[in-house]
Amino acid sequence: MDWDNLRVFLEIARSETLVQAARRLGMDHSTVSRRLRRFEQQLGSQLFERNNQGAALTPQGYQLLEYARQMESTLQQATEHVAGHDRQLFGRVRVGATEGFGSYVLAPLLAHFCHRHPQIAADVLPVPRFVNLSKHEADVAISIERPQSGPYIVSKLTDYRLGLYATAGYLERHAPIRQRDDLAAHALIGYADDLLFSEELRYLGDIAPGARLNVRSSSVIAQFTAAQRGFGLAVLPCFLASHSDSLLPVLAHDVQVVRQFWIVAPQERRHLARVAALWDYLRAAMDANRPFMMGDTRDMDWPDDAGPDSPSTTGRAQPAARATGCTDSRT
Repeated sequence: MDWDNLRVFLEIARSETLVQAARRLGMDHSTVSRRLRRFEQQLGSQLFERNNQGAALTPQGYQLLEYARQMESTLQQATEHVAGHDRQLFGRVRVGATEGFGSYVLAPLLAHFCHRHPQIAADVLPVPRFVNLSKHEADVAISIERPQSGPYIVSKLTDYRLGLYATAGYLERHAPIRQRDDLAAHALIGYADDLLFSEELRYLGDIAPGARLNVRSSSVIAQFTAAQRGFGLAVLPCFLASHSDSLLPVLAHDVQVVRQFWIVAPQERRHLARVAALWDYLRAAMDANRPFMMGDTRDMDWPDDAGPDSPSTTGRAQPAARATGCTDSRT
């Protein structure tokens, strides 16, 4: 069996279209199509059903996919082991995360990590969906749900708190909010139910059942931006709201939601030195930043030492000039 044919097969399975697979392989579409057709003839089985949407795996294709992934992983491990890369802090690591955490927490932490390890480069994928590790979209994923199956190493990374926020201007222009029932008279900003990628994001209905959603978006950053402009109230992660001086907490001791982040890596990637180093770094960073993730401070901390642009700091978060309003007794 020609390994190059398996490589083409794997890329089509991941891309789900011949055109996208050809682009990622650096080949012509006709070459990919010809290689696939020849491979299917050699096997005596049809691996994909072609349709207007792309190429869907047949049952025979799914059977081959598992073996092909194992072969690819074994070959990659063997190559890195022989080259010594699995034991060296060298190479590129790609991390996927939810949009808010990836943009406002993970990105600066990864910059700090790469500053400490100049031979490691990092890709950040902040997306409003789950990162597909089985399609090699990333080496490590930060997820709001714990995977229930699959060949993954999983660990709880941190808890984080969400609260209700609005601008001072919005609160001045609208009726007072003294209890949850008052929210029915206000415009809220949140997720569209049919666009939720996780049930962990379905919290607005419990906080303000029947409330009018003025702006809906699949993006928490879009919700954050709309709330900053004074267009309504939004339930936001405290670590995200802390980046705005214009947002104020509303019903801080009554409206609180706690969720978790999980760190996930495929078993075959977890042992690589650069992935292991990043895994340990992120665990240490989140341990150091529990007050920030829970809304007890507005300042991020840097694990072990100061951030690259803050040589005068001690590495511990300084007292906040203004709390985020998420603080409450621990339960």
